[in-house]
Order: sequence, then C-alpha cells, then structure tokens
Amino acid sequence: MIDHILLKVPPSLYTRTLTFYTAALAPLGYTKQLDFPNQAAGFGTSAQDAKFWIGATGEEGATSACHFAFRAKERGEVDRFYEEAVKAGAKGNGGPGIREMYHEGYYAAFVIDPVGNNLEVVDHGAR
Repeated sequence: MIDHILLKVPPSLYTRTLTFYTAALAPLGYTKQLDFPNQAAGFGTSAQDAKFWIGATGEEGATSACHFAFRAKERGEVDRFYEEAVKAGAKGNGGPGIREMYHEGYYAAFVIDPVGNNLEVVDHGAR
C-alpha cells in the first residue's frame, strides 16, 4: 500500500505547479492540507490524508515523466477535473471518455501537467 507520493519539481516551477494542482484537484475534493512555504505542500481530504505532495526539490532544468492516476467518485468529477486542469494550463492528452481497452466502464481523462507528467483521473464505474 502506498503511503504518499512526492512530485519533485524545479524550484522555479514550484509556484506554477502548486497553482495548477490546486485548481485541477479541486473537483475531486482534494485540497492543500499541509504547507511548508516554498518547500512542499501536501494534498488530500484532510491533513492526516495528505498523500500527494509537491516539493521544490527537483534540479533546475530537470524534467519529469511520471504517470499519476487519481480516482474520481463519478464521471462528472472526471469531466470537471479535465476542464479545470486545462484552464489551469495543462495540455490535453485525452479528453473525458470511456476507455474500453482497460475495462468496461473505465471513464477517464488525461492531461500533461506543467512539468511534463501524464495526469489521469478515472471513474471505474460499476464492475
């Protein structure tokens, strides 16, 4: 079981990345719960549940190529995530829709975040 994830970002992109994730994760009910100014911030539904972290610990000029998938409670959250993420500066990488190649009812959307990560939000539907 995963305890937490830290996304390392170059210090010069920290504020932009934090602003992006604050907007993009809001439709899922994830908010900034813990903050160490200009160093790191943890997102979740409570301070005890801050599982997704952004830290200004990356090297300047370094790029990232991770895939993160957040679970949505319903399809509307997937749609709202995609809309908010694109408004916040993400590049669309697959709009909301069914992805039957994964399984029946797999409804997801994909974006590329400000530091190059492939971010997904998925509703698995009734299985």
